[in-house]
Amino acid sequence: MREYQYLVDGDGHIFHDGTEIVDPAVLRFFLRAMRRSDDGRYLVVCQGERNWFAPHDTPFVVQRLRLHEEAGRPAGVELRFAGDYGEPLDPLGLEAEGGRLYCRVRQGAFRARFGRVAMQQLAPLLSDDGTGPTLLLDGRRHPIRDVSCRATSP
Repeated sequence: MREYQYLVDGDGHIFHDGTEIVDPAVLRFFLRAMRRSDDGRYLVVCQGERNWFAPHDTPFVVQRLRLHEEAGRPAGVELRFAGDYGEPLDPLGLEAEGGRLYCRVRQGAFRARFGRVAMQQLAPLLSDDGTGPTLLLDGRRHPIRDVSCRATSP
């Protein structure tokens, strides 16, 4: 079985042998087919070939957002990734760690980090009234859990 190695930079761009992968269909396929191997690495199997991904911290980086409004107020957020892969934001999975914002994607299977542009787009919806950071969406406050101090397993 042939194996390939890919790097995922901090902005979610995917590289093979120093060349960025830019084909939207390939990028969408990688993000849809990705899974974790038994040893925790990121893997996509395609036509009998193993494609291994070494991310900066996660292969899922939200590059930008599409905001949905109802009655003139933000009602939903669609996350957009490399290759224009997208899925809705589940505000219940928002987490802050080390000054970065994360959420859960692919039905909670993976952690995604908000990139710079996505954070700029999300900033007007963020608030802190002294009880901790929240996302204001659809007239509701969604707390952002700080997981910086959570215990890590060896």
